[in-house]
Amino acid sequence: MSRLAAGVVLVTAREPGLDPDDANAPAGEDVGMTATAFLSVSLDPPLVMVSLREGSRMDDLLAEQPMWAVSVLSESQRHIAGRFAMKGRISDRLLFEDIPYARGAASGAPLIGGALSTLECRTEQTVTAGDHTLVIGRVLTASLPSAEGGPLLYFRGRYRQLG
Repeated sequence: MSRLAAGVVLVTAREPGLDPDDANAPAGEDVGMTATAFLSVSLDPPLVMVSLREGSRMDDLLAEQPMWAVSVLSESQRHIAGRFAMKGRISDRLLFEDIPYARGAASGAPLIGGALSTLECRTEQTVTAGDHTLVIGRVLTASLPSAEGGPLLYFRGRYRQLG
């Protein structure tokens, strides 16, 4: 499959706080992961799908939290893709620290500044497929925050640019 070029996205979600009724309880944390297995499933209704490694933090979170977002990364955002794809990485809170983002109105998830497009989704269905979970989400909002640059691609084990 390394010979199949894929677009690169950042999937994000807001982990709920431990106790939303207690102002002193720890707040929820933003979570993010780089994905290349992302695609449009349907236009009517608007559905997309992302493939998550079973048991990953995002897989566990989206099993409980139905609201999530996707930022389609531009070729200038390779550093963001690499940061959220690291194994044994530092906490997600630190990963978001110096990245410009806006919080989605529908999902509460981070939408990355400078992305080619952003989507907010609500999980409609999940399907277990081998060692992955396919998460199908209904698109609630879509925007085009940046028209600059081309897409970030992943091909033969490396991030690449179109052209």
